[in-house]
Amino acid sequence: MKGEKDLSEIRKDNKGRRLMIGESQDKEGRYRYKYYDNLGNRKSVYSWRLTASDSYPKGKRKDISLREKEKNLKKELDDAIIPNGGDITVLELVQKYINQKRGVKHNTQANYNFVINIIKKEAFGTKRIDKVKLSDAKEWLIKLQDDGRGYSSIHSIRGVVRPAFQLAVDDDLIRKNPFEFQLATVVVNDSVTREAITRKQEGEFLRFIKEDKHFCKYYDGIYILFKTGLRISEFCGLTKDNIEFDKHRIKVDHQLQRKRNMKYIIETPKTDNGERYVPMNEDVEECFKRIIENRKKPQIEPIIDGYAGFLYLDKNNMPMVALHWEKYFQHIREKYNSLYKVQMPCITPHVCRHTFCSNMAKSGMNPKTLQYIMGHSDIGVTLNTYTHLQFDDALEEMKKVSSRVVG
Repeated sequence: MKGEKDLSEIRKDNKGRRLMIGESQDKEGRYRYKYYDNLGNRKSVYSWRLTASDSYPKGKRKDISLREKEKNLKKELDDAIIPNGGDITVLELVQKYINQKRGVKHNTQANYNFVINIIKKEAFGTKRIDKVKLSDAKEWLIKLQDDGRGYSSIHSIRGVVRPAFQLAVDDDLIRKNPFEFQLATVVVNDSVTREAITRKQEGEFLRFIKEDKHFCKYYDGIYILFKTGLRISEFCGLTKDNIEFDKHRIKVDHQLQRKRNMKYIIETPKTDNGERYVPMNEDVEECFKRIIENRKKPQIEPIIDGYAGFLYLDKNNMPMVALHWEKYFQHIREKYNSLYKVQMPCITPHVCRHTFCSNMAKSGMNPKTLQYIMGHSDIGVTLNTYTHLQFDDALEEMKKVSSRVVG
């Protein structure tokens, strides 16, 4: 040990400055510091400057000094942070995070694949995770929008990258998560909000469908979507057994989806609160009775994951899925707008759901009751519906309250 101390005292750089234990300088003048990381691995860091006051050698890349790197390393080692982020890149970290997910729904897996493919094309994906600062994360998301990515896509990408970096924090690979910021403060929300339509527009839209010789066959289904608030995948998954006429309710315990490879699958409801019973009024019950009565009777009944008796079948005698209904809505609107001066806004199955929720809120339904019917996992999602109410709604509510007080 005494020999080591003596050696450290006599070892100097080319400027005559004493070098500490672990420090050295090669013939070209570059400094090196050797150390052991928290995993016991021998590592080295380099710099062309020993201290921060040294000038940069001509033609060499600017970097912090060796002593500054030593200070950072000491802090990381004391805090049990693995130096250099474990030499993991952003892409490798996201892949590691995704690989730990099990039992995800196919839509979620498709989103994971989408994010991975985006990161593979980005230089950001090759960046070492410990080198990613808050400003780097923000600049990358801004670049994605500048490159033409929509807000919803960027929201999905960040929704995977942020928890992946949190995994790195929890694993002591980095100190802070650089993606912990409000997305709306960085990129512009240019997504189109699907607002609920008015009661007048809803009535006019349904009237047009009912009276149209071609589209009238979809009237009952679309009426049900407007009057129950069902998600379209839940509606498509309904079988005859799910319509409990004796109890005036719809049993919602699954959803039907079709993957890109055209494979049909049954999945659990979207949220933990998705499994529920949705009440039916008389009009909705009559619609279901007509659907069942007019339902195609195929020679071979399609069975998807043990479920049979789906209410709507396509030309191939397979259950209709969300894409079918989205196209019907599109064609109905296009035909309506080709015939009338007053144009109908964009109406989709999701707009039907949002319209139902808004109408129930305007009618004074208890938010917790509405949350149950909608299958929202978070009451905040339901309460956001009330923010869509307009001045006329507020005025009407004030009149109701005033009349009760006077009475």
